[in-house]
Amino acid sequence: MSICENRTVIVTGAGGGLGRAYALSFAAHGAAVVVNDIRLDAAQGVVAEIHGLGGRAIASDGDITSMAGAQAIVDTALDAFGEVHVLVNNAGILRDRMFLSLTDEDWDAVMRVHLRGHFCLANVLGRRWRDAAKAGQAVDARIINTSSGAGLQGSIGQSNYVAAKGGIAALTLVQAAELARYGVTVNCLAPAARTSMTEGAMPDMVKKPESGFDVWDPMNVAQLVVWLGSPLSRHVTGRCFEAKGGEISVADGWRTGEIVDKGARWSPAELGNVIDALIERGVPPQKVYGT
Repeated sequence: MSICENRTVIVTGAGGGLGRAYALSFAAHGAAVVVNDIRLDAAQGVVAEIHGLGGRAIASDGDITSMAGAQAIVDTALDAFGEVHVLVNNAGILRDRMFLSLTDEDWDAVMRVHLRGHFCLANVLGRRWRDAAKAGQAVDARIINTSSGAGLQGSIGQSNYVAAKGGIAALTLVQAAELARYGVTVNCLAPAARTSMTEGAMPDMVKKPESGFDVWDPMNVAQLVVWLGSPLSRHVTGRCFEAKGGEISVADGWRTGEIVDKGARWSPAELGNVIDALIERGVPPQKVYGT
């Protein structure tokens, strides 16, 4: 039996790029898929691909940034397939500018799609899964969020995107801690693949090779996402994975470093040498992209 047989998955931003790869891969492994995208024609195109391969899917252009829109997406899934077991929050946008050139509209648009978009569907489904668990039903559900290497390490010219993606990584930790009691795992992914966003930002780097392994093929990342959405991953939660080509790693996020305790209040004049020593003995941060 395929590892996602009898599971229903909602994938946002699934009309192209990584979202399309996730939808196709989930369907290939037995899941029914709700292909959500603001571009209904793109979503319908992916659904047609899945149907052509003998899979089950339905299109949705519901608004992920509103609670009413999120509920409508979930209702579409329930009407078509009876239940939802997996949410893949993938949809995103860019409004890249240097920090001092950003407008409040640039900031708000990115926060709305990424952070609010991650909140609404997860909240609607999380409450449904909580109520089911409290009613004594077996719940084995998944939320898979999308962060970014930019969100984990920073990226010049993307402060709005970086803040949103960093927020998603932190949100994942809290969701995982709060929802575990209801049979829900929550993990996030920092993927690197060829998408409309990366093709616009670094076309030469992500270009498909004429031969050999295509490192930037979104299907490479999709295999990890399918595993995270399957029953096989029920023991893994609160983690952030980085994936590119054949590479997989678990990100090691902020943690408390070495502590120096005076046992009394420091004076400002004392702190220079103390801070310098702590920094020298600590692990240096990864460089911000673009520096």
